[in-house]
Amino acid sequence: VQLVESGGGLVQPGGSLRLSCAASGFNLDSYAIGWFRQAPGKDREAVSSLDRRDGRTYYSDSVRGRFTIAIDNAENMVYLQMNGLKPEDSAVYYCAAARLFEYLTDAGGHGHGVDYWGTGTPVTVSS
Repeated sequence: VQLVESGGGLVQPGGSLRLSCAASGFNLDSYAIGWFRQAPGKDREAVSSLDRRDGRTYYSDSVRGRFTIAIDNAENMVYLQMNGLKPEDSAVYYCAAARLFEYLTDAGGHGHGVDYWGTGTPVTVSS
C-alpha cells in the first residue's frame, strides 16, 4: 500500500499550487481520501477530504473557497488545487486514506483513525 505525494514547493503569497497523490495497493472504492497538513510546532489538521462512495466532501474553515479536492478515478490519483495561498498555509501536506470519512475531517481527532498515510510534501508560501 502506498500514497505518494508530489507538487509541493515554494510559492509567493497569492499564488497557486496543485498537490498530487498517487494511490496504489488498495482499492480506493473502499476508502475516503483526503489531505492533512502540519506546520512546525502545530497539531496536524485535516484540510480537505472526499468520499466518492457517497460524494461527501470536507474543507476546513481556513481553506474553504480557496482549495479544491478532486479524484481521477481511472488513475487512482487525488489532487488538491490550492489557490490564493497565504503564508499560514505553509506546512507539510500529507495524503491520507481512511475507511471512515469522519477520520479525515476536523471531527476525526487529528487523523488518529487514518488507515494509510503518505510521506508528505512541503509547501512554503513566502515572498
